[in-house]
Amino acid sequence: MKLGTDSPLLNDDFFAGLDRSILPLGEAETLPPECYTDADFYEFEKEAVFNHEWLCVGRESHVSKPGDFFTTSFIGEPIIVARTLEGELRAMSAVCQHRGMLVAEGYGSARGFVCPYHHWTYSLDGKLVNAPAMEKTCNFDKARIRLGALKTEVWLGFIFVNFDHGAPPLAPRLKAVEEAVEHYDMPGAEEVGRPKTFKFNWNWKVMFENNNDGYHANRLHGGPLHDFVPSRLASFPEVPPDSAGFLRHNRTLHPDASFNATQKAVLPIFPNLTAEDRHRMVFANIPPTLSLVMSSDMVIYLVVRATGAEIHEMDVGELVAPGAQGDPGFIHRLEMINSAAGKIMAQDQHVDELVQVGLRSRFAVRGRYSWQEGAQIDLNKWLVPRYQSCWKRQRAAVRN
Repeated sequence: MKLGTDSPLLNDDFFAGLDRSILPLGEAETLPPECYTDADFYEFEKEAVFNHEWLCVGRESHVSKPGDFFTTSFIGEPIIVARTLEGELRAMSAVCQHRGMLVAEGYGSARGFVCPYHHWTYSLDGKLVNAPAMEKTCNFDKARIRLGALKTEVWLGFIFVNFDHGAPPLAPRLKAVEEAVEHYDMPGAEEVGRPKTFKFNWNWKVMFENNNDGYHANRLHGGPLHDFVPSRLASFPEVPPDSAGFLRHNRTLHPDASFNATQKAVLPIFPNLTAEDRHRMVFANIPPTLSLVMSSDMVIYLVVRATGAEIHEMDVGELVAPGAQGDPGFIHRLEMINSAAGKIMAQDQHVDELVQVGLRSRFAVRGRYSWQEGAQIDLNKWLVPRYQSCWKRQRAAVRN
């Protein structure tokens, strides 16, 4: 990995200046534009964030039965998530330990993974079980070979992985977020089909910020598909300083509001919601990958996957109350929501693309925040200490 100290941009002054992005909301500045555009910063960010943090890869229901698997990728690393024949959840590299071919693509069910290039075969937990015509190779011991393993954890039905086997557990640092969303009973929620994947030509943080931005809500999206959740009713609950996630609440103009032309829930509401839950939308975030958009009748989950300095992918899935899909009219009601959500997301994607263009400009500056952008400060408070700590470690390594 290229050290951040190799870059003329990344220096002590740059990282000290990030303190201005974690000041109180009325005083803070946005992150420097280079944090969204610079290739050297992205390489630094891989080590500062993605190599050591918990990354959401999908739902446990995607691998509910022994032999089930799916593939994904983060920062250019191809990953397999599988349920072994013994029922254990495993995450591992998809890279064959022979010549680098990927041993799996897509999703499905299997008893193991066979590299299509030379037919090296791996078990569902990543161990090499067969390597044809290797008997003449000196000191070759297949028992010592396996696909690279990742640490795994499940939180509320979401699977997280970590490249760092020494990373602290995730769930204890999500208690505040979990308490805020517990009435949705997400482990028991039903997923509608499989998540859809999109590719976007802007930095992952532009997307993550947009997912949590109450300021733009009924400005960009003004009209009957969105104006029941006005920006002026946004609030940002405090979470502990060591929390691995943060929240935005947005009270709605009426209970059981939903993204469709009627502005009201058209699917069964989650059965354990309180009256307070039903009168607001909740936006829950576990950076750097997972955002939840929660209404009375649906949870939309967004898995943001960085792939480059100015490009990322995003998986979009939908969760509904248990039994909701048994209604004969479910598909038609779902189409009402997806039609509205599609229009709203198209507006978001248009401005996100133009934000990325603007961030490249010589005239791009570190802007100021509205009180309705509290979630952006919460993201900064999560990011900046990780950036600064990594910089200190790299500087110390160079001096030594």
